[in-house]
Amino acid sequence: MRPATATAAAVTTILGVGAAAVAAGRYASDAALTVPSGRPFPGDRRLTVHATAAGQVVLTRSFAALRPGTYGLVGPGVHAVVGPVIEQAEHGADTVVRRLERVVHGSLEAGAEVQLTPELYSGDPGSALGLDFKEVEIPGELGVLPAWFVPAPRDVWVITVHGLGTTRAHPMNLMGFFNDQQFPVLDLTYRGDAGAPRPADGLGHLGESEWRDVDAAIRYAVRYGARSVILHGWSTGASMALRAAADSALRDRVGGLVLDSPVLNWRVTLRALAAARGVPAALLPLGIRAAQGRTGLHGARLLDPALPDALRAPTLLFHGPDDTMAPWAASRVLAGLRPGLVDLHSVPEAPHAAMWNADPARYEETLRRFLTPLM
Repeated sequence: MRPATATAAAVTTILGVGAAAVAAGRYASDAALTVPSGRPFPGDRRLTVHATAAGQVVLTRSFAALRPGTYGLVGPGVHAVVGPVIEQAEHGADTVVRRLERVVHGSLEAGAEVQLTPELYSGDPGSALGLDFKEVEIPGELGVLPAWFVPAPRDVWVITVHGLGTTRAHPMNLMGFFNDQQFPVLDLTYRGDAGAPRPADGLGHLGESEWRDVDAAIRYAVRYGARSVILHGWSTGASMALRAAADSALRDRVGGLVLDSPVLNWRVTLRALAAARGVPAALLPLGIRAAQGRTGLHGARLLDPALPDALRAPTLLFHGPDDTMAPWAASRVLAGLRPGLVDLHSVPEAPHAAMWNADPARYEETLRRFLTPLM
């Protein structure tokens, strides 16, 4: 082969490989960054309903089915709520019996394929919890952000921010608790949620840009009477709350932070999301690089010392060692950087963003103690 021809062939091959790498990276990053809100993570194991009886449901035995606590159980056309494993029930070698609290809608039939979710409620705070509420509109950077507002007497508002794989229905798990403590609650939707503005690139940014919608919610709360706010976020919602507490022009109005399973190391979470959606391991590094280029996720921003140093609000952090989506080692680092300000509570045997579900009573008592001096 002549030198010129050989060079051209080599260049063509390199360009072809480069184009393939770009395409592979885009595919992998799409898989990680386009997780639909309100759907269980694709990596969560599906369980089969084997039978139901009064107050009981028999499920396929697995680590997920044996988790302690209370969870939603969702499948095509059905949403139920299950409580703890019934220890005294007769369990098969491949089944487990849990308490069936209620069927929210649909019918839980034998043979149904279902998944556990941290969301217990559907509908709205009125239909699901019997609470007075209003649909409100928050002016955001990209457009109007729908939100639920549950009024209460205090002038300290709680702004709730859901995370990956859930919707604004997730914070309803705690709305009754907040209402009993007389805190108004502003439950936010943000860019990319159903009914909220869509980001221009159609991708989630793991809170890197979405935090500005939390900033808009703070502005709304202050405009309508909040003396201060407590930001309570789950997953990427927790990361958004953390960023808002550090970077918002109204950060002096943030009186407290509650962070549940925060995404503090975006690389680890991106890998987990992509892997859960079936991306081959060999493509994961390409996906990370592509996601960084497409979204502006640079470095482990939330673990940089500058961010923890900017925190001024008391922070309660719920996280546990069994979270594979946002490993809790990063939460331990954050707590270690600000001892005395960040209080980390470990929750064993709880999956991502389900720290309340694992032990609701302990979670709420810890939260009550944290909130009391902030009232």
